[in-house]
Amino acid sequence: MADTPTSAGNGAPASGAGDEVKPVSEKAGGAEWGTMAEEAAAAGEGVPTSGRVLNQDEIDSLLGFDEEAGEGGERSGIQQIINSGMVSYERLPMLEVVYDRLVRMMSTSLRNFTSDNVEVSLDNIVSLRFGDYLNSIPLPAMLAVFKAEEWDNYGLLVVDSSLIYSIVDVLLGGRRGTAAMRIEGRPYTTIERNLVERMVHVVLGDLSAAFDPLSPVTFRFERLETNPRFATISRPSNAGIVAKLRIDMEDRGGRLELLLPYATLEPVRELLLQMFMGEKFGRDSIWETHLARELWLTEIQLDVVLDEQTMRLRDVLGFQPGSRILLNATPHTQVAVRCGEVPMFTAVTGRKGDRVAVQVVDRIVKKVS
Repeated sequence: MADTPTSAGNGAPASGAGDEVKPVSEKAGGAEWGTMAEEAAAAGEGVPTSGRVLNQDEIDSLLGFDEEAGEGGERSGIQQIINSGMVSYERLPMLEVVYDRLVRMMSTSLRNFTSDNVEVSLDNIVSLRFGDYLNSIPLPAMLAVFKAEEWDNYGLLVVDSSLIYSIVDVLLGGRRGTAAMRIEGRPYTTIERNLVERMVHVVLGDLSAAFDPLSPVTFRFERLETNPRFATISRPSNAGIVAKLRIDMEDRGGRLELLLPYATLEPVRELLLQMFMGEKFGRDSIWETHLARELWLTEIQLDVVLDEQTMRLRDVLGFQPGSRILLNATPHTQVAVRCGEVPMFTAVTGRKGDRVAVQVVDRIVKKVS
């Protein structure tokens, strides 16, 4: 029994040995070859053909799944956007001015507090999710929780171990030129906690004074924690602004980080979005004075209304030269003085020389509903 002819690689029909080769029509073979070529081109260019369903590998590649990382591998793409620790930092120009004021005020306050030469500098301002920031805090450290009374929300002040030992060494009379001794692996003593708490009160006082020209606020110290889990003041997914400060006392010093959640700054968000000029916090007293002076010189038009009547349109259209309108007003009737559509005063009519005049009787105060 002869084998059924099959298509060879070059498109020519092939058969078994000794069998008669059956010719294939050129028209049918050309159509089949064209269909195969189109499907191959579509597959090579990555264009899905009609009715084609993506398999799991193609779906994972679109989502950015890294197969080489295994089952615990990280996802890029959509999952990376969702789980990203960085959040877009909304530019708050006035907040940057507040931090600049805080740096200058802290330099003076900490010099008085430590009786030493203290330099405070602002490293950077970043925006992070609260949970990721707590996980990134290098331990051991002290976390001071404080509350913004007027805004009814909380903030966090983190003091690293280097600054803690430096402050303790300076306040207890440590000699200059010697690095602060660090004893890691033990809890902080009551004396160390009390000294750091005094420094936190100084910093919070300066922070209140820095915000005062913008919006009066009182930052009240709540508690001091050494475990980040006990200093949770916001949900882990909520965003916050972290200001990283560097405090140098000659050859000693450390870092101090100030975290304010966006929810805490929400009551003054509109004020923080304002543009600013120097220390005026967005106000220009020269322009305000000029505008007020020009407003007092503005000319307006006043209308004296003797009477108002409601008439039918037919009667109004029937007016002719010589027609008369009887007003319900006498020489002693009070009339209204208006500026546009706004009633301003009540007055009585009279005569001054050869002119008609009005005398203001009372001011009309518009009631606000």
